[in-house]
Amino acid sequence: MPAVAEHAVVIGAGMGGLAAAKAVAPYFDKVTVLDRDTLPDGPDVRPGTPQGRHAHALLAGGSTALAALFPGIESDFLKAGAMKGRAGLALRYEQPGFDPFPQRDLGFDAFFISRPLLERVCRERLEEEPNVELCDRSRVTDVAPSAGRREALTVSYEVDDGTSHAILADLVVDASGRAIPTLTLLDKLGAPELEATEIGIDQAYATAVFEIPANASRDWVGLVHYGAPPEENHGGLILPIEQERWIVSIGRVHGDALPDEIDGFKAFVKAFRVPTFFDAINGAKQVGEIARYNMPASVRRRFDRLERFPAAMIPLGDSVCRFNPIFGQGMSVAAQEAFVLGRLLDSRRDRAAPLAGLAQDYLVRIQELLEAPWAVAETDFVHPQTRGVRPPDFEKRLQYGAALTRLCAEDPEAHRIVIEVRHLMRPQSALREPGLARRVAALMQPVA
Repeated sequence: MPAVAEHAVVIGAGMGGLAAAKAVAPYFDKVTVLDRDTLPDGPDVRPGTPQGRHAHALLAGGSTALAALFPGIESDFLKAGAMKGRAGLALRYEQPGFDPFPQRDLGFDAFFISRPLLERVCRERLEEEPNVELCDRSRVTDVAPSAGRREALTVSYEVDDGTSHAILADLVVDASGRAIPTLTLLDKLGAPELEATEIGIDQAYATAVFEIPANASRDWVGLVHYGAPPEENHGGLILPIEQERWIVSIGRVHGDALPDEIDGFKAFVKAFRVPTFFDAINGAKQVGEIARYNMPASVRRRFDRLERFPAAMIPLGDSVCRFNPIFGQGMSVAAQEAFVLGRLLDSRRDRAAPLAGLAQDYLVRIQELLEAPWAVAETDFVHPQTRGVRPPDFEKRLQYGAALTRLCAEDPEAHRIVIEVRHLMRPQSALREPGLARRVAALMQPVA
């Protein structure tokens, strides 16, 4: 079938940008992906994604979206060295009142893979697309309305030799992460002030990589430890990655920077409520240096609430909503948003003006995808120091969540529903379905 337009530009070659480029490729004569970094040939961390040194999760909802965009890519993950684990069995969860939470087979798998390797596999697949050009060392300097074509945008960028270039784009996907291209364009168009919600958490985390020791536990593949808030503001996770290694990330909110040397790193986890975490890494061989990262706030930008939005601009991934990284939702949400974008383009192929209203439809459609991860982000209000507007029903939510956790410990079906929501396979509303809600209500403690 013929393309719907000539040229699409994707800003950013992270996971959101790669997924978006693949999603729009069937509908444009040419797709140009611009990234300021040098894109490595191998699975290496690059300056533009410093968070790539830390543990990442590809949730089942995210891997499903990527498989729909890149057919057969799950096999590519495994060939590249990723592992696949059974949800409910692979990970040992240590959380207040449950050390550990019951492990059981919940009926689906998830992948364990490092962020750099995941990007490399997706880049390799994208490089096979004849109409897609990946342009690294290309820094976007401006996105502006086109003087020559209504609804088109002019994307200006500089390459590393200092020369400037411009592309006339029928569609621009802003997967830059910080949304500066989108916000700058809205300002030029005189848009009203954008509604944005921030949850200030001052999240600090640190990551070390270890060789998986020969005597590692056979009861779990990975380990997740949650502190007991508000008294404990820390946690950690151990995930397997390629090359028979563990990537181990520790974090805390509203605290000082985390240790960048191994003795301090181990001392931090030795203070955990139970010794499983410390015992796992204490005798393991460290590979490389400890990496640290800080994130001040979760942010949700309500582009969908603007009365008018530029038809040729599509913000995606962190440009729309950025979550506390400890929950591992960002890459998967971005992949799902890219899938939604592709489906919308496909449904509009026969229209006289297929891009008219696309951005607004997309922004409305993705809100359901954001509900579950944003609800998780809002749980950070359990810490008194968290900045922002606490939801008015927050205490009731905590009660409901605590009762739901108790139910899940005893009931495999309730447990499966919760984990499917956590993996972005079901909407947040699944946790309030009448049958489940009645059972949770029966376990809720009365408000003091």
